[in-house]
Amino acid sequence: MTAEHHVIWLTQDAYDKLAEELDFLKGEGRRQVAAKIAQARSEGDLSENGGYHAAREEQGHQEARIRVLERMLREAQIGETPAHADTVSPGMEVTICYDDDPDDTDTFVLGSRELLALAEDDAIEVYSPQSPLGAAILGRKVGETASYVGPTGAVFEVTVLEIRPHLG
Repeated sequence: MTAEHHVIWLTQDAYDKLAEELDFLKGEGRRQVAAKIAQARSEGDLSENGGYHAAREEQGHQEARIRVLERMLREAQIGETPAHADTVSPGMEVTICYDDDPDDTDTFVLGSRELLALAEDDAIEVYSPQSPLGAAILGRKVGETASYVGPTGAVFEVTVLEIRPHLG
């Protein structure tokens, strides 16, 4: 059984912010949760101590986030959003239309969700270059079509309408 390796595309700024979050979680974040657990333990019976169980659950979520961040930073490919491009690539904002309904368009960023989360922009979707749609359009130019298989097994045909750098 082989592990699949997925590159996570990040700008240097995004990488630095994630590294900063990781440092906080591994240092001050752990100390804060440990203090909450210690405080709750001092209150007595742990079997019915909601504060203790909540703090332990928070600790579990925090440790999971630490593992995710460590993996992301280890697998990150650092680059800058291209100033201009004529092909679909990570960091680009792409508008496509579905060929069965040309009025049905979709605009999204091709890249990692972490890139968008750091930009605090909830108005646009993010598709991974490894997703079926992302892989299908990667390297395409405006006017080119691509097909991909959706989650239900249906085949979708799309045409790239516009490519521009994502400035978020």
